[in-house]
Amino acid sequence: MKKIIIIPAYNEEENVERTVNAIQKSAQGFDYVIINDCSIDNTRKICEEKGFNIVNLPINLGIGGAVQTGYKYAYENGYDVAVQVDGDGQHDPEFLNTMADYLIEHQVDMVIGSRFIEKKGFQSSITRRMGIQFFSKLIKVLTGKKITDPTSGLRMIGRNVMEIFSEDYPRDYPEPESIVAVLRKNMKIEEIPVVMLERQGGVSSISPKKSIYYMIKVTLAILIERIRN
Repeated sequence: MKKIIIIPAYNEEENVERTVNAIQKSAQGFDYVIINDCSIDNTRKICEEKGFNIVNLPINLGIGGAVQTGYKYAYENGYDVAVQVDGDGQHDPEFLNTMADYLIEHQVDMVIGSRFIEKKGFQSSITRRMGIQFFSKLIKVLTGKKITDPTSGLRMIGRNVMEIFSEDYPRDYPEPESIVAVLRKNMKIEEIPVVMLERQGGVSSISPKKSIYYMIKVTLAILIERIRN
């Protein structure tokens, strides 16, 4: 069973070495690949000096393009399991083997690490929690499946979903939309509890000014995805 961690990185010079060290310590049995999304800081320099496994994108593709590149890499290199771990230090690699065991033992297509099942660790801001609850209810209405943490980037998938995502993946703010895409194909998604940390550095792509655009864009994308043939 070949397993790989996809680390999308844009201007993560403060965190990328810490993230790789945590993976090597806590996620034995996993390979990793850093997808450097045309960072303008020292992310690439640090990775190359440390000998990290890195793919350097020639232009900035955004989070969706970076993660899709990771899925393409994983699929084309014969991996059976792929998991996204953000490069900002929020995702704890300690939970990855538990997620892999659950994916395999329960024969599901995607496992999401949810911070809201046991409500431990960093729970995000009140404003973001309201948005997360909205998307959770919207997905429930449209698919019948309750997902407590639909914006979680800590998602593990099997090879069947990997193939789909390597060919078609949302460009930006992809998590809720891609969940609906998987459910629309009658695939199985389950959540397990995890503990997430506060961002260790860098800047979120969803600023207060972009929050309204984010809500409208993702809502429309989910609705469109639900009715696609």
